Amino acid sequence: MSIERKEWEGFEGRIWKEEVNVRDFIQNNYKPYDGDESFLAEPTEATNKLWGELQKLQKEERAKGGVLDMETEIVSSLTSYGPGYISNELKDLEKVVGLQTDKPLKRAFMPYGGIKMSEEACTTYGYEPSEKLHEIFHEYHKTHNDAVFDCYTPEMRLARRNKIVTGLPDTYGRGRIVGDYRRVALYGIDYLIAMKQKDKANCGCGTMSDDIIRQREELAEQIKALKGMKEMAASYGYDISGPATNAKEAVQWLYFGYLAAIKTQNGAAMSVGRVSTFLDIYIERDMAKGILIETEAQELIDHMTMKFRMVKFARIPSYNQLFSGDPVWATLDLAGLGMDGRYMVTKSDFRFLHTLENMGPAPEPNLTVLYSSKLPQSFKDYSAKISIDTSSVQYENDDVMRPVWGDDYAVCCCVSATQTGKEMQFFGARANLAKCLLYAINGGVDEKTKTQVGPEYRGITSEYLDYDEVMHKYDIMMEWLADLYVNILNLIQYMHDKYYYEASQMALIDTDVRRTFATGIAGFSHVVDSLSAIKYAKVKTVRDEDGLVVDYEIEGDFPRYGNDDDRADDIAVWLLKTFMGKIEKRHTYRNSEPTTSILTITSNVVYGKATGALPDGRKAGEPLSPGANPAYGAEQNGLLASLNSVAKLPYEYALDGISNTQTINPNALGHDEKERIDNLVNVLDGYFDQGAHHLNVNVFGIEKLKDAMEHPEKEEYANFTIRVSGYAVKFIDLTREQQLDVISRTCHDHL
Repeated sequence: MSIERKEWEGFEGRIWKEEVNVRDFIQNNYKPYDGDESFLAEPTEATNKLWGELQKLQKEERAKGGVLDMETEIVSSLTSYGPGYISNELKDLEKVVGLQTDKPLKRAFMPYGGIKMSEEACTTYGYEPSEKLHEIFHEYHKTHNDAVFDCYTPEMRLARRNKIVTGLPDTYGRGRIVGDYRRVALYGIDYLIAMKQKDKANCGCGTMSDDIIRQREELAEQIKALKGMKEMAASYGYDISGPATNAKEAVQWLYFGYLAAIKTQNGAAMSVGRVSTFLDIYIERDMAKGILIETEAQELIDHMTMKFRMVKFARIPSYNQLFSGDPVWATLDLAGLGMDGRYMVTKSDFRFLHTLENMGPAPEPNLTVLYSSKLPQSFKDYSAKISIDTSSVQYENDDVMRPVWGDDYAVCCCVSATQTGKEMQFFGARANLAKCLLYAINGGVDEKTKTQVGPEYRGITSEYLDYDEVMHKYDIMMEWLADLYVNILNLIQYMHDKYYYEASQMALIDTDVRRTFATGIAGFSHVVDSLSAIKYAKVKTVRDEDGLVVDYEIEGDFPRYGNDDDRADDIAVWLLKTFMGKIEKRHTYRNSEPTTSILTITSNVVYGKATGALPDGRKAGEPLSPGANPAYGAEQNGLLASLNSVAKLPYEYALDGISNTQTINPNALGHDEKERIDNLVNVLDGYFDQGAHHLNVNVFGIEKLKDAMEHPEKEEYANFTIRVSGYAVKFIDLTREQQLDVISRTCHDHL
């Protein structure tokens, strides 16, 4: 590509013109904005009409049991469907076009992750899957799921079945890979193809080793995917071979890149990435030229956001139990600071938040503010206002992430960062550390199924638990679990690359890619409180007729995590550091960098069902506390004390993220809007300045949740959105079990 092109007229900088380098383009061209929200525009007539039509479709979807329509005959690909619109009658109103399939909210058939899952998704909702596709993917084409189960050891199957390792991506897409969709707009497809062809030509020195063979094949698949994107865009009447010439094209080109990803993958976190600052550059240029006004700019952002709200995948009941509420995690990142200290807030960051006013609250896209106390006060105030009004925004600490990931990273799920266009993540599942503690006490026997799952180590035989003995045995059992967990994930990631490779996303990522290996922890707070109870109180074992410990009696009081008490919080830090250390010792697939997270999403209910009683007083089968949240009922000293406990967990021990979800009664924040905004901003500033990583903010009372659960038909609850643990859902879309779990969580009535 020549250094100067007419599409780049008015853009500054040189490096980005000579190589694929979107960050350099942004740093040279964006305009920080420190004003307030007064410039924002109301929704256009087109937006209102399209959003009204989409809401009708969403109601129909809900009335049909959660699925409006489903494909049964055509395997989804970049070009297997013709163009689709929200409404054929209103299609001329769509400023951003493109659907996953040929009809709105219709779910695609994606068998490469697992044909059984695809077929079960159909039959669950009353659709009959194609006999021909059944034959093809049973007889002629192996799927990722089949390959994984071919290679699982009996020990792995047992651990999976007993849910000490669970939520594994062994039946669907991998997820958590963010393509740099901005590249399509800035460079056009032809240049991206040329760059990948150059990489392929330079791949290897003639010796066909395993890694070179694999890389060459992957590059061929990426090039094919880029060509497919052009063909897909052409079906909508667009030629994306060259760079976008204006803001409307920039939005559309970028969206086509994302659309390619969700047409070909059904992963658990198909994130959009960090796009607001990039798009703002095009909007500002058009406004300076006089060819775009604010109403039109907002309309572009509204319509793009509307499309993100429509992303759907076919899911099976067991998946829906783990990840309740039909989430996609179309995470879209806002704000943050540059490495040079400039804040990266632009007018478009306001515009994306404003979509929650123009079209009301919504779970998708998963709007994530990359927070710092150094952000402009006006933006912090507006973001807090939107949080209070909608409970649709999450916050992540840019000051702790930026030193690790730079100033052009994206959140690729709930709380997990990757450098945009430079990295991918091997994600997978959770290790149930609460169940692991019970295995340590019972010598590897599962307390629920009575099966020998872990190694047959000697269990604890004493009536009262001794802290030193428990810690010794727990350390050994965690060693076993870490080893098994990493090996399971290595196997799954290998098969993902072989049978369900993410060509469309990887085509928009550098060939020389950095890989991280994301593990995760469940039951965190319960382990901390259990160990604290054993150390500071007396815990008596209750055994069944076989001598297995099935319950506990606590004598005396003990400090609990979530009250800013170092006695408990130090145990929390030890637990995180220790388990992460055990993960780091293991070989990880493709020499990826091991990380971990404390994140359980809504799966805390499923994990809890499979986990017996714990020494902290939690009863068998009850939900585990989500993410890094303190156990239900543990927080006795208000919101700030709870936040202080979580803030002590060092981000460097859990680079995959530390999730914290809090619900605050509006009156706890203040008695009027200004007071509530000021107090929430002060809470955020104080929390993140301590080095804390993440916060979900819900502002409502428990009574509202109870009413919504009992009266989901009320209009005010149709789009009532809550943050659950790294993502948002419509409350009425949760199962009743999940709703009760949310209601039982601590709702802080004072700071």
